[in-house]
Amino acid sequence: MATPAQALAASPSRRVFLKRSASALLASGMSSTLLSACGGSVDDGQGETPRLASVDNFRDVAGTAAGYPTVDGKKMRRGAFFRSNALTLSVADQTTLERLGIVGIFDLRTPGEIERTADILPRGAVSQALDVLGVRDFVPPAFNSAADAVGFMESQARGYVTGAAQRAGFGALLRQLADGTGAQLFHSNAGKDRAGWVAALLQSIANVPLDVIMQDYLLSNVYRAQAIRSMRDTLRAQDGDALAAIHEPLLGVRESFLQAGFDQVQASYGTMTRYLTEGLGVSDSAIESLRSRLVVSTTEGSGA
Repeated sequence: MATPAQALAASPSRRVFLKRSASALLASGMSSTLLSACGGSVDDGQGETPRLASVDNFRDVAGTAAGYPTVDGKKMRRGAFFRSNALTLSVADQTTLERLGIVGIFDLRTPGEIERTADILPRGAVSQALDVLGVRDFVPPAFNSAADAVGFMESQARGYVTGAAQRAGFGALLRQLADGTGAQLFHSNAGKDRAGWVAALLQSIANVPLDVIMQDYLLSNVYRAQAIRSMRDTLRAQDGDALAAIHEPLLGVRESFLQAGFDQVQASYGTMTRYLTEGLGVSDSAIESLRSRLVVSTTEGSGA
């Protein structure tokens, strides 16, 4: 069976992956499993990944229940890697993260973003800043239309693949995740773009089906639904409906954003594996180390 990297290399497959994902999975019922992260019950004995009131896009990269399936019949391991938006933790949520055993935190924001909103860390965790954009601050430009805003977001995703600073930052993160012990968390500002790209890379390494990777990416719109509504209302109050509509694409994520990144991987490197090794400088051994942390082994799955 083809791996995600092989599927990505084949143009028809990658187009089908990103274009059909939402409608196909909604029709199949797969979305109910993915969206159980928003309050559904689980029966794998691990318990549900908690929702955090103060950090709305916090979630397990492996999904919910028994973990996302892989194309070779395995499952992702829950509790290894988490993703989120900025850690504006309440006292209760800080305690929750401590119970999850998170020991390493990687802040993917720019220095300017960090200065505006400093992280509140769970006790015992060590934090490291990795400015994956390689700029002093991230402030989107003014747009003349919603199409311009969409184009900007797609260009950002392509830059994750082509930009020297982005490749250095994402590569450093993956190497450190491979070497780490204990639960690790990475986050960006809203936890949807930079963090969403890293989650997609980790899920690709785990051989998660590409349709599932897309649906997990789109879950940021579900987790952050209340925040998106609030930001939309603020934009309308400040700038009117017309200008708010222009900036609407910046509030959430769209399929075309992730598609732009994967398209650029195919255009620049041909396969995901080459992007990881040649583009990001992640060794084969580091990829295997990540995979071993990301995927439940056959022995573990059998209970032996």
